Amino acid sequence: MRHARIVLEGSEVEAVIEGEDAIARDGRRVSLDAVRFAAPCLPTKVVCVGLNYRDHAAEMGLEIPKDPLLFLKPPSAIVAHDAPIPYPAHTQRLEYEAELAVVIGRAARNVPRAHALEHVWGYTAFNDVTARDAQKVESQWVRAKAFDASAPLGPWIVTDFDPAGRDVIARVNGQERQHGNTRDMIFDIPAIIEIISGIMTLERGDVIATGTPKGVGPVIPGDVVEIEIGGIGVLRNRIAARA
Repeated sequence: MRHARIVLEGSEVEAVIEGEDAIARDGRRVSLDAVRFAAPCLPTKVVCVGLNYRDHAAEMGLEIPKDPLLFLKPPSAIVAHDAPIPYPAHTQRLEYEAELAVVIGRAARNVPRAHALEHVWGYTAFNDVTARDAQKVESQWVRAKAFDASAPLGPWIVTDFDPAGRDVIARVNGQERQHGNTRDMIFDIPAIIEIISGIMTLERGDVIATGTPKGVGPVIPGDVVEIEIGGIGVLRNRIAARA
C-alpha cells in the first residue's frame, strides 16, 4: 500500500495511491499527473545515520564507525516531492545524498531488534541535503545538515515493503550519480531502531534516514535531483536560487 499526503483546495489531506490516481479519505480522486504532494508524514524529528555504507566512508576519507553515527534534522527541514530546495546562503557547496528512510508507525522506546520492525509503518525515499563546506565548521553538523529544506522525502510511504537488497540511486538532471544497495549497509534497520530507541522515544511519523552510498556530489541552482529507491519510486526536487 502507498500512503501519501496531498494538497486539495488548499488543505493537506491523507490519501492512498491506487494505480495512476491519488484517492483522498473523502473519496476525491486526482490523477498522479495533476496531484500536488505534501510531505508524506509529519515527523517530530528526523534521525539520520551517517557513514552507514563502507564505500561512502571511504570516499569521505573517514573510518568505518563502530557504532551508528547519529544526527538530527528538525521538522522545518522537511520538504515534499516536487517542492523547491532553496540554495542556502551559508554554503558554497550544496550536495545530495540518496537514502532509504524508515517511517515509524507507533511509539518506540527501548525496543529490542527482534521487535524493531513491529514499530515500522513503512518506507520512503529521502535526500540528506548537505552543506558540505559547513560540515567542516563544527562537529555537531547543525549548519551542514539541519537547515530549512534539507530533508526532502516522499513522494509516498510504502507499507508492504522489504528493505533488503534495494537499489539506492541519485540522479542530477537525469544523469546517474549514485547507485548503491541497501545490502551494503553497515548497520541494518533493526539494529538502528534498537539503538536509537534506547536513546530517545521515536513517535509515530518520525523518520530515520539510513545512510547514503558513495557518489555524493554538488548541485547548483536549476539542477533537478531525483532520488530513487527500488520498489518505492522517485523523489524529485529542483534546486532553487539562493535563499
